[in-house]
Amino acid sequence: MLVDSHCHLDFPDYAGKVDEVVARARAAGVGVCVSIGTELKRFPGVKAVAEAHADVWCTVGVHPHESEKELLDDAAALIAEAAHPKVVGIGETGLDYYYEHARRDPQRANFRSHIAAARQTGLPVIVHTRDADDDTIEILRDEMAKGAFTGLIHCFTGTQRLAEAALELGLYISVSGIATFKNSTALRDVIKSVPLDRLLVETDAPYLAPVPHRGKTNEPAFVVHTANMLAELKGVSAGELATATTDNFFRLFSKVKRPDA
Repeated sequence: MLVDSHCHLDFPDYAGKVDEVVARARAAGVGVCVSIGTELKRFPGVKAVAEAHADVWCTVGVHPHESEKELLDDAAALIAEAAHPKVVGIGETGLDYYYEHARRDPQRANFRSHIAAARQTGLPVIVHTRDADDDTIEILRDEMAKGAFTGLIHCFTGTQRLAEAALELGLYISVSGIATFKNSTALRDVIKSVPLDRLLVETDAPYLAPVPHRGKTNEPAFVVHTANMLAELKGVSAGELATATTDNFFRLFSKVKRPDA
């Protein structure tokens, strides 16, 4: 079994199609999908998808792009929503200095509020970081010093330094279809250095479809292609890679119930 640890099944791309998308994932051997929250105002839709499908779970959070529109005073709103039985993580949150759709201070403030929620709930924080390695590392280290929390760097595209800092803090690294792209040699070199027991796989669907589907609307079933590439990169069988990343997922996302075999 594989797990798609990060997708967005509430997005308009899947309107009226979620049932068939989930069915295709199941047929491809993807036993669990986590649909990720990006805005509190849209969270009811995220939650509805998870409630409608036994093998779909969800997270609650505010994407860094939305941090000015949904600036959090504290962790209370996230903690309240995290009580729902289908909410298994906090985020996505973090820093995006590539697009800078929001000013940096609100991004940093929201990031810290999400980490506080992760710490208080015991749920993992899902970190989005792009062109912001220094500040991401600084905030993660500073917050970890205040009290332990768990989490992952999602859709990892960062440097060796970011990977090493995340691993040192006990976080996991999640690999998306970007790692299958022809021009991702440097990224694959970094991923090669990440221990197998700290890796997860994801699609970030509907974005970033892996080769051979690049340019198409991504969906959870396509995580198989990323996993196959990752198995080759790590020098293990597809089955070993699936077992390792799935075990890692359930270790990190401990609120998710493992499906019966």
